[in-house]
Amino acid sequence: MGNDFIFGHLPFWIVTYLLALTAWASLGRFLMQVIVPPDSPNYIWRGFRLLTDWAVWLAARAVPSYVSPRFLPLVAACWLFGARLVLGIVMISAGMAPTVVPPGAG
Repeated sequence: MGNDFIFGHLPFWIVTYLLALTAWASLGRFLMQVIVPPDSPNYIWRGFRLLTDWAVWLAARAVPSYVSPRFLPLVAACWLFGARLVLGIVMISAGMAPTVVPPGAG
C-alpha cells in the first residue's frame, strides 16, 4: 500500500515537487535580491540563482519588456505555481495521481 502510493505515482510527485521547489526558490530569490548584490559569492544566493535562472529567463520572454528585471523572479514564481496547478489537475484527471480513500471504503 505505502509503496504503491509513492512509487506508483512517481511522475506526479516528481513534477509537482520540482515545480514547487523552483517556484518557492523564485520567491526566495525575489526577496533576497534586496539585500544581496547580483554577483555575490553567497552560497544561498548562488543556489537560488542556480535553481531559478531558467524560470527567470522564460519569464523575461513571457512578459513585456517594460517589466523591471527585479520583478522577473516574482513573475516566474507566479507562472510556476500556475503551471503546477494546471499540470496537477491534468495528471489527476489522467489517473496519474494518488487518490485518498476513506477508511473502510475499500
